[in-house]
Order: sequence, then structure tokens, then C-alpha cells
Amino acid sequence: MTRRVWVPALVSTCLAAMAIACSGGHGRSDEAPPATTASGGPAASTARGGTLSLKGSDTMVILAQRFAEGYMHAHEGTTIQVSGGGSGTGIAALLDGTTDIADSSRPISARETADLQTRQHAAPHETRVAIDALAVYVNQASTVQSLTMEQLSQIFTGSVTNWSAVGGPDAPIVLYSRENNSGTYAYFKEHVLHDADFAAQAQTLPGTAAVINAVSHDPNGIGYGGIGYAEGVRVLPIANGGEPIAPTMEHALDGSYPISRYLFMYTAGEPSGLSAEFLAWVVTPAGQALVQEAGYYPLPHDAAPTAPAPTAPSTTPPS
Repeated sequence: MTRRVWVPALVSTCLAAMAIACSGGHGRSDEAPPATTASGGPAASTARGGTLSLKGSDTMVILAQRFAEGYMHAHEGTTIQVSGGGSGTGIAALLDGTTDIADSSRPISARETADLQTRQHAAPHETRVAIDALAVYVNQASTVQSLTMEQLSQIFTGSVTNWSAVGGPDAPIVLYSRENNSGTYAYFKEHVLHDADFAAQAQTLPGTAAVINAVSHDPNGIGYGGIGYAEGVRVLPIANGGEPIAPTMEHALDGSYPISRYLFMYTAGEPSGLSAEFLAWVVTPAGQALVQEAGYYPLPHDAAPTAPAPTAPSTTPPS
């Protein structure tokens, strides 16, 4: 069975001249905390200034903040604005020409590719920037130790509604999900639910941080999201025809964790100028060191991080 790699969407945040200030813009204010000072970049250099905008995946906001702060530290005079809103929102902004780079926790779709070619007369250019193991969260008090992919699908489609059916207590399962503009939502729906609908009782929340908060306060709760946000909850190992596999870096990189993915940044056409310089820096050792600081997993050396996106991009990780 093909192993797939995914990679997790938070608040609107503006970063400028090594400080992060609220943009009052398009994302949500309850998501990412201010990024801490990046340590992966070299000392400040005299590279040209400029302004760059990144918008999209809430899962990637903290990661994008780290990248922006690290790059600005290494390139004096550059301002990078980071905002969330969801992968779909970021790609829509790319289509509209209102962002330089779209952050996405899912591959761009064939329809979005066609729309970009029609509206911007350019093909999407895909840069893989990190790997995420899509984590399944339960409350720390939960007695459930692991789930299978089938059980996970049954839970989120509503055919299993009591924890006793999967080794837990006799208690109702409370579902916490993401909004449908989220790349994490789309990935989970496709790869876990096989495009079936989420249960009507699933509570949709505006970002991964909101899912974490809900599950951490609900002994009967279950949710999903990026591994980088897994604090205050317990992450379940997931089985897919074998032993349960934990979402560790090793298992994400070798593809044995069944719901791993790449995280992407997209430009309209081949990146140039500041966009090209920034994306090239993100995949350097200095940039990739920030991936681990943000709680995600750096690219393997043979991951070919930058490549034009095909119509239906593959998310299969390197073996």
C-alpha cells in the first residue's frame, strides 16, 4: 500500500524587522503564539531589503513565522508578513495575486492549477518545506492506547460513537474537526475517510490550536492536526494493517506512519526575486533547523524540495 506524506492552520500574524506584530488582517487571532527568535540563520547580512507576503495554512503559521523571523535576521531590511486562514484561503490569495507565496498543508488541486493558469497565466511552482505527521489527539486521561485507520474512519464518519467500541470506557465520543477550507481537513477526509462525509455531530473549529484546546479539556474528545501543535494532549499511534505506529520523525520520513505528508509553499510560476531567495533559504540547513524548532520534521536529503507542481502532485515520501 502506498504510504503518503502530509504536512498541518493558525492565526494572522505580521512579522516585521525582527518583531512580530498583530496584522489585524485575514487570519485568526487565537491560533499561533508569537514566534520566538530564530536560531537557525547566520548573523545579519547586507542582503537587499523588500517585502514578502505568505498566506494560507493555519497548520503552518508557526512554522512560517519561524522561517520569516530567521530569514529577516539573516537579511537586514527585509519584511515578511505571515497570515493564516487555511490552505484554501492561501491558494485563493495566490489566484487573486494578493500574496506572494501560498502556504499549504495539501497539494494544490488540478482545478486550482487550471484557475491559476487562467487568471495569472502561470503554472504553480511547488516547494516542499517540511514533513508533518498528521496526529490524532485524545485527552491525556483517555485510556485508549491506539487506533487503526479503519477505526479512525468509523469514528469520524459517525458509525462508531462510543469509546467502548475501540477499547475505551463506556462514554460517548466527542469529535473535533477542522473547517472545510483547511488543507488538514481535506487531507484527513481524503486519506482517512476515503472522501466520505464527516459525522454531522463533529464540531468544526477554526484552527489546530482550537482543536488542541478542546481535546485537552474534554476527557471524551478526539481531534486531529499537525504534530507541531501536540501539547497538552496525548497523540495516538495508528495502525494500518500492522502494528500501531507513532508519528515520530523516523516513521514520518520512512513512510511507515500512515498519515504523514509534506508541507508546501506555492508561487505563481517560477519564483523570482525575494520569493526565490526566501524559498531557497528555507530548504538550507539553517532553514530546516527551524522546522524542528517548530515541532515538524525536516526534509530528507533526497526529497527534491523544489520542483514544478504537476497537475496531480504526488505526496508519497521518499523511502
